[in-house]
Amino acid sequence: QVQLVESGGGLVQAGGSRTLSCTASGRTFSLYAMGWFRQAPGKERKFVGAINWSGEGTMYADSVKGRFTISRDNTKDTIYLHMNSLKTEDTAIYYCAQDQYGSPTDDGRRYEYWGQGTQVTVAS
Repeated sequence: QVQLVESGGGLVQAGGSRTLSCTASGRTFSLYAMGWFRQAPGKERKFVGAINWSGEGTMYADSVKGRFTISRDNTKDTIYLHMNSLKTEDTAIYYCAQDQYGSPTDDGRRYEYWGQGTQVTVAS
């Protein structure tokens, strides 16, 4: 059974940085693309970014492009979301997800497995 566990959330000041981690278990991690999504209070879950199986291909939502970076370490079965220049509107629960395939997508319906989420709060 696949499990995804996020960590690294917390309170950060606007303009600051934070790195989230997501560690997977249950199947061969290096075969699958991974994604990050977020859900703000009262809003739908939205795509943040995704990374392909090897780590050489990434894609990002326009709202985070240039500020957030996704990386992965296939030797540790872990992906990271490096968040810089944080804004109050980045406040959300952040979820990692594992795709069915190796190439990244912003379509949440393609992701098979989801973590429990980690809260990021950006204070002004």
